[in-house]
Amino acid sequence: MNNSANHDALVQEIRALKEAKNALILAHYYQVPEIQDIADFVGDSLALSKKAAETEADLIVFSGVHFMAETAKILNPTKKVVLPDLDAGCSLAESCPPSEFKAFREAHPDHLVVSYINCSAEVKTLSDIICTSSNAEKIIDSIPKDQPVIFAPDVNMGKYLNKKSGREMKLWDGACIVHEAFDLEKILNLKEEHPEAKIIAHPESEPHILKVANFIGSTAALLRFAEEDASSSFIVATEHGILHEMRKRLPHKTLIPAPALEDNTCACSECAFMKVNTLEKLRNCLRDEKPEIHLSDTIITEALKPLERMFEMS
Repeated sequence: MNNSANHDALVQEIRALKEAKNALILAHYYQVPEIQDIADFVGDSLALSKKAAETEADLIVFSGVHFMAETAKILNPTKKVVLPDLDAGCSLAESCPPSEFKAFREAHPDHLVVSYINCSAEVKTLSDIICTSSNAEKIIDSIPKDQPVIFAPDVNMGKYLNKKSGREMKLWDGACIVHEAFDLEKILNLKEEHPEAKIIAHPESEPHILKVANFIGSTAALLRFAEEDASSSFIVATEHGILHEMRKRLPHKTLIPAPALEDNTCACSECAFMKVNTLEKLRNCLRDEKPEIHLSDTIITEALKPLERMFEMS
């Protein structure tokens, strides 16, 4: 069977399994294009969390990374949640070990803990409020100025939020290897080649990248800005998977992935964790209903509280 026929057969099998099992397929914008194309819903972390919380499906197939599937399980404890590949981790989540973060929190007992959703379920249980890149600024601004805050785990986003809010939050020193990989010199060279292009960047990027950006926002906000802005050309500083949806919506615009420090297969910044999920693995996990996400009742109960606060505040 040739590749095209195999792809079509997989797509048909996935659709049949999805209907038979009353399953919902959620996919992040950073997933491979063929998974985005077959998903019931594609979005950023906030939108995917909301869809997970609202679903009537019996089976949730989360095509993203591990912390995202955990979040879906926390929001739907009675439903089965599966992930195409358990090795789909997250460098940012892994940069914040729960035991070390617990000690950090205990060292600052008067601080409110706001954690970015890109963290483990255990770190969520140690948090007072969860945020995403879509709602972080709103949530931080709603906290009284005299209330000390810890922000974790992304130090770059924390620095950006401190600058925007005028606060001095204590920051956990974690980072996303994808968003730390952008090469400023190469981006500026691209800008010289395309002077009309606007640089748009995710707030997980390093401060020197954000300093040259024309617009900073969440994955969904970057997409929305490119749709609504009059410019016909954009240099996009986030994981290049978003360009698939951008190009579908904006075929008349020029969309250029921001280059990474080191050459790789796409000369851009790519999340290897996001890309371990494949169409075949998606079929397998739908068919076999595994690998399944398991969390203790205690973790689910405690991790749900800061997520509910996020929904209330945003």
